[in-house]
Amino acid sequence: MKLLIVEDNLKLLDTIKETLESEKFLCEAAANYETAHEKIFLYTYDALIVDINLPDGTGLDLIRKMKQQNSTTGIIVISARNSLNNKIEGLDLGADDYITKPFDMAELVARVKALLRRRNFSGNDIITHNKITVNTVNRSAAAGNQQLDLTKSEYDILLFFLSNPGRVLTRESIAEHIWGDNMDLADSFDFIYSHIKNLRKKITAAGVDNPLKAVYGVGYKLEKTTT
Repeated sequence: MKLLIVEDNLKLLDTIKETLESEKFLCEAAANYETAHEKIFLYTYDALIVDINLPDGTGLDLIRKMKQQNSTTGIIVISARNSLNNKIEGLDLGADDYITKPFDMAELVARVKALLRRRNFSGNDIITHNKITVNTVNRSAAAGNQQLDLTKSEYDILLFFLSNPGRVLTRESIAEHIWGDNMDLADSFDFIYSHIKNLRKKITAAGVDNPLKAVYGVGYKLEKTTT
């Protein structure tokens, strides 16, 4: 899952980013309104963690822009202890949750995980698509009765498909999801083909029909298996 963290306190920004990355989230950071504004127009995020008070703008405007750009992105507001009105306005604009400074990183991690479960998987830790099961707590996956030995990228791609069943995902969107804005450094997206080929092979080796179907000239789609 890919997150954008917007916080002008660089020490806190680094701490949040390092903490969430240790939980296997793909994190991008912005220390001001201008950088964050550019990122939300260029890239797609599962969640935005945004401080209200920024040196060159307000997090409330970012929430407005995010909701216009991608209404499905979850939003957690970071606010000062005395900014009740900002918290209320943020929630009215569509934020899902808020956390008050100073806060414990474990609480932030728990809130992010709960938000993504609510947004993507109806609050469940265990996601099942026919004979494929993913446990988002321990980042494990199984096909049929067999555990799958997946790389980090393969797991992230599988979870991305499970978050978007029936939707055609382009190679570019898959690359952005697992690489973030570093995808701009890629010469091609052939590595996506390799990851999906390996993922398919591991699923079928477990005796489950391949659910990842190629859509010619566009990308791939997660379909229901026939058995």
